[in-house]
Amino acid sequence: VQLQASGGGLVQPGGSLRLACTGSGIIFSRNFMGWYRQAPGKQRILIAGITIGGNTNYVDSVKGRFTISRDNAKNTVYLQMNNLTQDDTAVYYCNPVPARFWGQGTLVTVSS
Repeated sequence: VQLQASGGGLVQPGGSLRLACTGSGIIFSRNFMGWYRQAPGKQRILIAGITIGGNTNYVDSVKGRFTISRDNAKNTVYLQMNNLTQDDTAVYYCNPVPARFWGQGTLVTVSS
């Protein structure tokens, strides 16, 4: 299984980014998928999840600002991030929930 997150970059506070996660060897629609992030000096945590049935959940710190979605035809999971703050600076990863296959993350830096 290979997972690849993309779409990160440098963005100003209040800005938006959309991350994408593609995978091989795994069908996202058959798994509870999540977005995780690891901020500098902190542990990696799960911040958003989408169930097989399409239900979503979020940690409080991103609720109302981030949206996780899935395109089954493209086998891709997205994370739309709006109203970004410096606290969102982290490396972002996608993975099933619970995490099993750590792939390459994408760095999001929020800075003016």
